[in-house]
Amino acid sequence: MRLIYVLFFISMSFTLKGQEIPKYYDNPVLSGFNPDPSICRVNDDYYMVTSSFTWYPGIPIYHSKDLVNWEVIGHAIDRPDMIDMNGLNDNDGIWAVTIRYHNGIFYLITTAHKNGENFYITATDPKGPWSAPVWLKDAAGIDPSLFWDDDGRCYYTGNFWDFKKSWPAQCAVWMQELDLSQGKLVGERKILTYGHANNATYAEGPHIYKIDGKYLLLMAEGGSNYHHAITAHHSKSLWGPYVAAKVNPVLTHRHLGSKCPLQALGHADLVQTQKGEWYSVFLGKRMLNEYNPLARETFMCKVEFEDSTPIFNPGMGMILPKQERPDLPWTPVKAKPARDNFDSPTLGSEWYFVRIPQKAFHNLINSQLALTLQPEIVDSLVNSAMIIQKTRHHQFKATTLLNFQTKKDNEQAGLILYRTANGYYSLLKDKSGIALIKKHLGKREIIEHIPYNKQEVFLSVAVNGTEIQFSFGETQEHMTNIGSIQNVAPLSDNKFNKFNGTGVGVYATSNGKQSRNKALYDWFEYISDKN
Repeated sequence: MRLIYVLFFISMSFTLKGQEIPKYYDNPVLSGFNPDPSICRVNDDYYMVTSSFTWYPGIPIYHSKDLVNWEVIGHAIDRPDMIDMNGLNDNDGIWAVTIRYHNGIFYLITTAHKNGENFYITATDPKGPWSAPVWLKDAAGIDPSLFWDDDGRCYYTGNFWDFKKSWPAQCAVWMQELDLSQGKLVGERKILTYGHANNATYAEGPHIYKIDGKYLLLMAEGGSNYHHAITAHHSKSLWGPYVAAKVNPVLTHRHLGSKCPLQALGHADLVQTQKGEWYSVFLGKRMLNEYNPLARETFMCKVEFEDSTPIFNPGMGMILPKQERPDLPWTPVKAKPARDNFDSPTLGSEWYFVRIPQKAFHNLINSQLALTLQPEIVDSLVNSAMIIQKTRHHQFKATTLLNFQTKKDNEQAGLILYRTANGYYSLLKDKSGIALIKKHLGKREIIEHIPYNKQEVFLSVAVNGTEIQFSFGETQEHMTNIGSIQNVAPLSDNKFNKFNGTGVGVYATSNGKQSRNKALYDWFEYISDKN
């Protein structure tokens, strides 16, 4: 299986040489923390959203002209009064957003898990501003989606599991009309399916489409790990009955075995191009020796219909790291500089907080990012003075220049590689030196502490597959490794790290005490030349 991937990658690489416009695109199309993709097209423009959990601003809005080159044009959750994330586990918060466009209005519908549950927001411009949330208090379960039938009526689909089950992990996908003028569900609520088989588990992520006069229900099954899959169900009527397609699951890699480097494919959405072709976006995990430090990413493939059933990547039967790109005008977007010199008045769209700041603790002034030390720590389920960006590669190096000094034992500032409050690495300058700290499966330990008394220090983390090396120094040319080579296990999936993704960035704390001290960062750099 790995040989097939390697040979295909090599052959495509030779094909690309000398071409100004590439014939092939790289999977994933959105690398790093980008699960549960949903997509829509408006004329020649494509818009995609992914889950954001407790990261803020929430719900990134991506735009593309060619389905391959994507850029963030805004975030839907960008005001503190829209939702409160404090106290939420890293794996809760904004789950599985669906984006749709109808009669000049964009709709986003999602679940705020363990914090109000299902709501939708609207905008006439996907860049925002987005409306205040309309909460659907009687909408059970997760993964909501919207569908407009030919008569203009809107229907809500979702899932729930609170019923007497006939087999373990049985879930139901249901539908009900949504009255947008009242902002509430009305009329009959009906279960459409429990899945494609009599032992189907975790039926979720439903989307309804009307194609050539027939209704297609596309949904995820099997849970979010190895057995994740997409199934198709057909009906001549909106309300069913929905009959499972004979080729189900229409997309999965679970039949390829645990050695397949791309696993957990699922949660798909469909889009038709202006030229009539169909494509699907879906999540997947790139595995490295049983680890997946980048968590769930967004992949894409072509879809063709046979007897109304969507065939994903026809003729292949699997998703490859390079595939022939859509027949759309090649429209590259300007890449963000590898180094952020902090010379803009606001942070770039690549930077995120974890949970919503309750007070301002950062400033951009004199081409520096200044963090005022906060009592909160990353181990707690509240916002702390941490600002991170998504890690996007299996090989990368992140470096920053820190200016920080303290005479207090409780004050620390530096670099952080963060997955959850129970899984991270931090490289922090304190009163007497530099400390490398690891937290794995909820257990925190200081790996090594090295004396250092200069006010300025370069801090760096180099990730190479499953190996991580931290270092520091007075200059970038003379860096000192701290700790032995570390493993990506604290950042990979485990009982604490389940759904969200990994970020790298800056962090400062006064560990439970008030402080006026500041940590100044001259720049932050993220470099990678590999996938």
